[in-house]
Amino acid sequence: MDISTHQPDNMPDQAGANLYLTDPVLESLLSAYLPDELLNHLRPYLRRLGTLVGGRLNELASLADKNPPQLQVRTRTGKDEERILKHPAYIEMENHAFSDFALAAISHRQDVLGWKGQLPPMVKYLLTYLFTQAEFSLMCPVSMTDSLSRTLKKYAPSELIESYLPQLTSVEPDRRMQGAMFMTEQGAGSDIGATTTLAIPTGETYKIYGDKWFCSNPDAGAVMLLARIEGAIEGIKGVSLFFMPRILPDGTPNAYRIIRLKDKLGTRAMASGEIHLEGATAWLMGEPGRGFAQMADMVNNSRLSNGVRAAGLMRRAVSEAFYIARHRQAFGKTLIELPLMRRQLLKILLPSEQARSMIFQTAEVLKRSDKGDANAYSLLRILTPLIKFRACRDARTVTADAMEVRGGCGYIEEWDDARRVRESMLGSIWEGTSNIVALDVRRAIIREHSLDALQTYLDGLMTQTTMSDSLRNQFITVQQRVFALARHAAEKEGEYLTRQAASGLYNLVSATAIAWEASRINMPTRLHLAELILTHRLLAVDPLDKNLGLSAATEALLLAAG
Repeated sequence: MDISTHQPDNMPDQAGANLYLTDPVLESLLSAYLPDELLNHLRPYLRRLGTLVGGRLNELASLADKNPPQLQVRTRTGKDEERILKHPAYIEMENHAFSDFALAAISHRQDVLGWKGQLPPMVKYLLTYLFTQAEFSLMCPVSMTDSLSRTLKKYAPSELIESYLPQLTSVEPDRRMQGAMFMTEQGAGSDIGATTTLAIPTGETYKIYGDKWFCSNPDAGAVMLLARIEGAIEGIKGVSLFFMPRILPDGTPNAYRIIRLKDKLGTRAMASGEIHLEGATAWLMGEPGRGFAQMADMVNNSRLSNGVRAAGLMRRAVSEAFYIARHRQAFGKTLIELPLMRRQLLKILLPSEQARSMIFQTAEVLKRSDKGDANAYSLLRILTPLIKFRACRDARTVTADAMEVRGGCGYIEEWDDARRVRESMLGSIWEGTSNIVALDVRRAIIREHSLDALQTYLDGLMTQTTMSDSLRNQFITVQQRVFALARHAAEKEGEYLTRQAASGLYNLVSATAIAWEASRINMPTRLHLAELILTHRLLAVDPLDKNLGLSAATEALLLAAG
C-alpha cells in the first residue's frame, strides 16, 4: 500500500441524502395530521424537496452564506439608484421558495401546488420545516411576505389589496413581490411605545420621517411599519400601522433610503439594513393609535415562523449527529454504541421532537382560529409565544451539541454545522427577545384567559391517548403543578417566574402532544419519548443518582431514531 496516497475513510458525509426519506418518523406523523388524500398528493413535493434539501439547496445555502449581499447606491453612470446585489445562489433559492413551493402564497391562494382549493396551514409549515433544514435565512423574507399579505387583507382599503396582493402572492418570478416590516428603532428596541418615527397626514396618505434601525429584507417591494401620527399621545397608544410601497403607483421610488447593510453573525445570505425615511408616502392601516395591536398578528405569524425554523434547524442537526454516530468508528465501535454518545444523542433528540410536534399542533389550531373559533384564537395566543420562547432557545443548544458529534470538522466552515450554530442564535432575539416573548405568554394568560383554553386542549388530547394508569397519573400531577406555577407567574408578585412558567407549559404541552401522536400512529417508542420529556424536563432528577442509566426502552428509541 502506498502510504503517501492513502486517504482515511472515517469521515461520514450525509451530503446528497433525501432528508425527507431519511426521516421515517416524519412520514408516520403526517398520517396523524393530514388526510390520506392530501398526504398522497403532497408526497411527490415532499420527496422532491427532500432531495433538494440534502443536495442542491444545501450547496446554494453554503454559497450564499459565504457571498453576502452588497448595497449599490449608484449606477456606474452616477445615477442615485439603490440596489441590493444578491448572489446568484440566493436568487436560485428564492425561486425555489417563492415559486416552486409557493411558501409565501400557500395561505392566500387557491389551487397551489396542484391542489384544488385551499391548502391548510400545516402544509406551509411542513414545507418550511423541510426547507429550513438546508436554508434558514431566506425563510425570514418568505415569512414576512406571507404575514404582510395576511395583515394587508385584514386592514387595508380594497384598492390597496387589489393593487398589491396579487403581486405579493404571485409565484411568477418576474411578477412576484416580497414583503418586510420595519419596526425597530435604535432608541426603542422592544419598547414599541418609544417609537419616534413621525407620520404627517397629507390627504389620503401620510409622509413618514425618521429612522428604522434593523430592517430585514430592506429592498422589499411592500413594507408594514410603525410610526406616530403628528400630535398623537405618547406611549404605545399613539403608535399607528402603515403600509409603504418601495415603488409608488406612478412608478417613482418612494422617499426612503437604505443607509447601510448589517454585518451579522448569522443569516448572512439575507440582507438586513438601516432605513432613513425622508417623507416616504404611506397608507394608514386600520384605526389610528392601534398600530401595535394591528401589527401583533403579523408579529405572531413571524414568531411562529421563527419556531418552525428553529425546529428545522434542530432536525437537521439531529439528523447529521445520528448519521455520524452510526457511521463513524472509534475505539473499535460505532459512536452510537458508546454509552456517553447515546446520552448526548438523547439530549438533542428530545427538544428536536418537542419542537416538531409543537409546530404541527399549532398549525392545526391556526386552521381553527382562521375559521373564527374564539377558543382556538385564545389557544393560539399562548402556543405561539411558547414555541418562540422555548424552541428557539433549545435550537442554540441542540445545534452546538450536534456540532460536537462531528468533532473538529464541525467547527470548520466547509461543513454546515457552524452555519447552523450561527443561525440558531437569531430565533431568540428577533421578533422579541426571550424576556419579551415570555412576558407575552404571561399577557396571554392574563388578558386572553389562555390557560382555560389550554386546559381544555390538553384534556382533549389526553382523552384520545392510550397509556398506563401510572403514566396518566404522572401527567395529571405534572399538569396541576405547571398550571399552578403559571397562575402564580401571572400575578404581580410572580412576574419573576414568567420564564420558568413558560418552559414548564411548553414541556407539558409538547409531552402531551407526543403522547397523543403515539396513540394516533401506534408507535410505543413515541409514548416513551413523551415519558422521557416528563422525566428529564419537568420532574426533579437527582444528578448524583448512580442509577440514572438508559433503560432498554430508551436504548430502543435511540436505535430507531435519527
